[in-house]
Amino acid sequence: MRLMIVGSLEGHISAAGKIALAKGANVLHAEDIEQALGALRSGKGADLAMVDVRLKISDFIKALKDEHISVPVVACGLDNDTKAAVKAIKDGAQEYVPLPPDAELISAVLEAASIENSNMIASDPAMQAIIKMADQIAPSTATVLITGESGTGKEVISRYIHEHSKRSEQVFISLNCAAIPENLLESELFGHEKGAFTGAVTRRIGKFEEASGGTLLLDEISEMPLAMQAKLLRAIQERVIDRVGGKSPVPVDLRLIATSNRDLEAEIKLGNFREDLYFRLNVINLHLPALRDRPSDIIPLAKMFADKYSEENGLDFNKELSDEAINKLKNHNWQGNVRELENTMHRAVLISTANNIEPEAIMLSGGSISNTVNIEKTDSEEIANSAEHDDGMENAMAAFAPQTVSDMEKDLIFKTLDHCLGNRTHAAKILGISIRTLRNKLKQYNDDKSGDNKVASKV
Repeated sequence: MRLMIVGSLEGHISAAGKIALAKGANVLHAEDIEQALGALRSGKGADLAMVDVRLKISDFIKALKDEHISVPVVACGLDNDTKAAVKAIKDGAQEYVPLPPDAELISAVLEAASIENSNMIASDPAMQAIIKMADQIAPSTATVLITGESGTGKEVISRYIHEHSKRSEQVFISLNCAAIPENLLESELFGHEKGAFTGAVTRRIGKFEEASGGTLLLDEISEMPLAMQAKLLRAIQERVIDRVGGKSPVPVDLRLIATSNRDLEAEIKLGNFREDLYFRLNVINLHLPALRDRPSDIIPLAKMFADKYSEENGLDFNKELSDEAINKLKNHNWQGNVRELENTMHRAVLISTANNIEPEAIMLSGGSISNTVNIEKTDSEEIANSAEHDDGMENAMAAFAPQTVSDMEKDLIFKTLDHCLGNRTHAAKILGISIRTLRNKLKQYNDDKSGDNKVASKV
């Protein structure tokens, strides 16, 4: 994760940077907008930019768009500057983070920009075969194609290969092909020269040059348009790229890894993917098993996530799994794989009211809960005892009465937003939904005639 922090922020910049560094981010500081743009143009890439709310964020975002530089922008500033925060969001910032910095919110923003987990749990025989192959091919320069369902950990194994390769001391650059608009993708991959198009005010280095010497991950490559696939094929074959508007090829030296959650052979038959590119990428193929096909990893992963989110949410002890909760986790189908399990455990840590995570706190998807949900109220004595551990979370929804799933979902969303101080990015991460889904839910509640007054404050 590469974080660029832009602005002085009256001394808080150092604290925000230290929190990000502790979370494993590589931090780059720019004093102002021009310095930040200069760094991005010269190939000092960033996965996220946190910008002082007092700077001209609208100009920065416009420059990024005009120059085909894809970097999410988050505004940050003193928490009493409400008008500036509102203006920054209207100008295009994805989120506002108040200062002085809060470690939990900084962590949530970093996770939303780059969801990954470097901890590798792979004791199941199905995963052990994958790890053995990864260890064997990591020192080579061979291109690797990693396939598997969404949420199986394709980026995690990509980083594992990089970290065990001869290029481990060099950069690891990741690009999500599905997240970049088609008209921006060529510039994002190969860069551009000054004057190549309107807004190209200077030369800009693309991901291929940025990753030279290290590893480039092209995530969800099956989403790449056919026209771009032809240019990518040449870059892989010739080990040279052409910047947009460039007059001569630029040599690059990198290890390429690509991932896909689709059946690429089927996509070839449908005319959506080039066969020659597929064969060029598929030198080594690692197919990651679904979580349901590696059952002995479910509980170790669940315990790891429980420990992680117990610590992140300020609990002074790690939540353990009850026997009933373990059985519930083992019997679920896990269509969303490891990502679904992580989000489930994050919710469970927040909702659980006891030292051990009870089965009622394991809220599973896919019809595993009925149209009415009955969670027994915790008596006053138990609530008083658990309050010592929940760190200001108002017992984390300990007293749900029997209610419909719709009502429970609404309460859960509101209480999670309250816990996150209104930060939608953090709340969406905890809830296991996209930020767009969260916004749609809030709009739905706001339009509901039966909604109460607290809805408006969330929307």
